[in-house]
Amino acid sequence: MLTQLDFAEHELYPDILKKIEKKDGAIFIHSENGVILKIEVVSENIIRFRYATEGSFSDDFSYAIDPDFSFPKCNYDLQENEQNVELITSTLVCKIEKEKLSVSLWNKNKELIHKDGKGFFWKKNKEYGGNTVNMGKEYQEGESFFGLGDKTTEQNLYGKTFRNWGSDTYGYEENTDPSYRNISFYYGLHQGMGYGIFFDNSFETRFDFAKGNPKAIFFSASGGEMNYYFIHGPKLLDVCQRYTLLTGRPEMPPLWALGYQQCKWSYHPEKKVREIGATMREHKIPCDAIYIDIDYMDGFRCFTWDKEKFPNPKKMIQDLKEDGFKTVVIIDPGIKIDDNYFVFKDGLKNNVFCKRPGGDYVIGKVWPDDCYFPDYTNPNVRKWWGNLFKEFMAELKIDGVWNDMNEPALFDVKSKTLPLDVRHDYDGHPCSHRKAHNIYGMQMARATYEGIKKINPKKRPLVITRSGYSGLQRFASVWTGDNLATWRHLWLANVQCQRLAISGVSFCGSDVGGFVYHPSPELFYRWIQLGVFHPFFRTHSSGDHGNQEPWSFGNEALELTRNAIELRYRLLPVMYTAFYQYYKKGTPMLKPLVFEEQENPKNAKRNNEFIVGNHILVCPVIEEEVKAQNVYLPKGNWYDYFSNTQLKGGKLHWVNVSKNNIPVLVREGAVVPHFPVMQYVGEKEIKTVELNIYYKNGTEKSDFYFDKGEGYEYENGKFRLSEFTIEGNDHSCIIRQKNEGNYVVSFNYKINLIGFPFKLENNNFYVDADFKEIKL
Repeated sequence: MLTQLDFAEHELYPDILKKIEKKDGAIFIHSENGVILKIEVVSENIIRFRYATEGSFSDDFSYAIDPDFSFPKCNYDLQENEQNVELITSTLVCKIEKEKLSVSLWNKNKELIHKDGKGFFWKKNKEYGGNTVNMGKEYQEGESFFGLGDKTTEQNLYGKTFRNWGSDTYGYEENTDPSYRNISFYYGLHQGMGYGIFFDNSFETRFDFAKGNPKAIFFSASGGEMNYYFIHGPKLLDVCQRYTLLTGRPEMPPLWALGYQQCKWSYHPEKKVREIGATMREHKIPCDAIYIDIDYMDGFRCFTWDKEKFPNPKKMIQDLKEDGFKTVVIIDPGIKIDDNYFVFKDGLKNNVFCKRPGGDYVIGKVWPDDCYFPDYTNPNVRKWWGNLFKEFMAELKIDGVWNDMNEPALFDVKSKTLPLDVRHDYDGHPCSHRKAHNIYGMQMARATYEGIKKINPKKRPLVITRSGYSGLQRFASVWTGDNLATWRHLWLANVQCQRLAISGVSFCGSDVGGFVYHPSPELFYRWIQLGVFHPFFRTHSSGDHGNQEPWSFGNEALELTRNAIELRYRLLPVMYTAFYQYYKKGTPMLKPLVFEEQENPKNAKRNNEFIVGNHILVCPVIEEEVKAQNVYLPKGNWYDYFSNTQLKGGKLHWVNVSKNNIPVLVREGAVVPHFPVMQYVGEKEIKTVELNIYYKNGTEKSDFYFDKGEGYEYENGKFRLSEFTIEGNDHSCIIRQKNEGNYVVSFNYKINLIGFPFKLENNNFYVDADFKEIKL
């Protein structure tokens, strides 16, 4: 199938250097044929490259870059010799060849990190006007690549090609591409050195990781600028943290949003919703939220209720709340063309809908049939959209909003989306849908987030989005879309969520059990056991394939599922602390093994194991009837979470598994906090937090973050961050605690000592939560 990038003429390249100038803190390198390379030293470890082919740059505007982003001014040296212009920071040397403006980047040890191959080139686009822009990089020996969001393939992207053009991929398979999200950020790793490339261009983009040419990497866009950021590590974790400084980090979520959530297409009528809640409580399955899909609407009209199915939604939502359930509703972008529909009429009045170049409204078929679509790239439209949630959030007391179909997806056209000539405001930088398509879903999520936050300024919003662009993490969580109830999709869910997390989007999960088809009991509880360790933990399914509630698979599966979900609630402080580190530092909540131990080249090919937070390693069971499986443990000693058996790291272990457990290992020296089991967050006051403390001959640090779980007082210091330090030797151990923040806790600690080689008076004892030091 032809795409926008296929309508291009012959290749054009920069000529030799003509002049260099410094202006407004940037370096401008001009070529003889009018190309300008603009270099901005964002920080000592981040350098931005922009290329203009017509002698000037377009307005510098990006939806990806966090508007609150800023770095202190960075000093650098600019030197010149016969061959190169050299830009030198405290950590990097950037060389620009005078012959064709080729770029290479080196560390202070004179080791090559990253280098242009073919370099920048462009083609005149004979179909749409403007240019296609391209960049060719040199493949380094043994190099591996990671990131690009939740691409449906192995962790290492080497030898593959990808395309970013947000697409509705119902029932996708392994290697389906493109898909829902558009995250043009990747990592490179060779000789133990890590770096990142963020290609900030919202047109259709492509990436080739040494597939077309085994010695080259290419990325390109069908329009716009060649505009990318080089992000130095050398640690991959450092790259991730710096990328999220650029593109933003989320605020803390409401604590309940990290609990278990139940969803289906669709729970209706009202009686069915109530029945789901009652059965959850009857079976004592912890659960914090029930979702209501599109069938609650009157003819799929957004912001309406079908009064026959849901005669009193306010009472239903209140009753659910009294039983500990939050209510989350779906909202799509398509607004039904109906002169008697208040949203449609108000949208016409306020001129919010997308139009074609001639001024006609664009029409597309989705669930309500013919629809108009708001232009979320217009700030006035985002404000209008946000105000539509007043009744839902302020009066009905709905707790979360789920934005679906926002690629945007259409039913009735081959392209499955809006025509490419549709016009968008793009926040005062008017453009066609070619440029706005990939950011449309993100701006819908932004409008939803900003709207409900304004309506309920003292509550933390929960927004879930299907589509998005780099930076979407500032506004929403995501799930991996309409997956299949197969064992291979369980494997995919594991890899996709790891990849999303390192791509800046840690608040992610999959449709547990699979959306399309129906899982076996074993597949369902194994998926639940993986979901326990994903930040967004929601079962979702298509109703025409059968029931997918925990009690739908027989008594054994029910018990196994309950046990797993109870473990999630016990480990909520681990997940919440990991989220705090994500919010504060940009640290991914899920880390592939290569991010834990990047000096081991074999880890670049490991897909199954991942680290949650800092100290827990998980290796899900992804095949039927498994009794044991290989698990690689990074260097150091590890403890089996369930048996407390100690295992030596730096090698593979054959780990036994049971129906009730998947391999979960804890790093030596870790302090792992546990809450009591609750049926929902806030069901009861937490009087005791258990601390599992794992012996280490050496020193290890662990964090435990706690706050009210709601509201924004934490931004003003009303939180508690406990840093535990373990210092152990053959005969003794000291446990120290240092607290930050002014939140006063009402619980004490129960200490559980694990793996200590010397005699103890007690392995289990209680202490005050404000202890400073314990000597053993």
